[in-house]
Amino acid sequence: MGIMEQKNEKENRLLETAFHLFTEKGIKSTSIQEIVDNAKVAKGTFYLYFKDKYEIRDVLITKKSEKLFTEALTKMRKKKIQDFSDQIIFIIDYVIDELAKNPLLLKFISKNLSWGVYNETIIKIYDRPESKEDGLYTLFLKGVEENHITLENPKVTLFMIIELVSSTCFDSILYKNPLPIAEYKPFLYDAIRGLLKI
Repeated sequence: MGIMEQKNEKENRLLETAFHLFTEKGIKSTSIQEIVDNAKVAKGTFYLYFKDKYEIRDVLITKKSEKLFTEALTKMRKKKIQDFSDQIIFIIDYVIDELAKNPLLLKFISKNLSWGVYNETIIKIYDRPESKEDGLYTLFLKGVEENHITLENPKVTLFMIIELVSSTCFDSILYKNPLPIAEYKPFLYDAIRGLLKI
């Protein structure tokens, strides 16, 4: 195994271990020492990658939410959905269903789903698994342009859609507030179509 592969393997072990401990015990109750002990790396190795446990949490939230969007885009492309609003609804629906199946992931990401698209600090520091040409942001911009949708600021509109999904679905999935998620989705999707002016 080369030096880069060893570094990646150690970083991935730290990330996986931290995620497991954070979701099991909570961030406040997890120490860096526990993370390194469970990942079987030296404490100094932790600090090569992360300044503290809150940075590793931020990286994890960004990577986990970005992975959800990447998976959704892959599934959507396989279905060959042509209508732009149907594409966006499909992606959102996929993400919601995955979070509903995994309440630990939902609680961990909390209401920070947009970090997978917009956390510029993390995205600049850490590699993105998807190419920029292939991501949700690019799909959204192309869809707005190709469908001649008049949005004052498409980046802000996409951010609003993701934040709306993130905050309202968190409460709907976990607490059935204001409705259980299955009953809530039609209202959410109507609101998204309204933001897209379709």
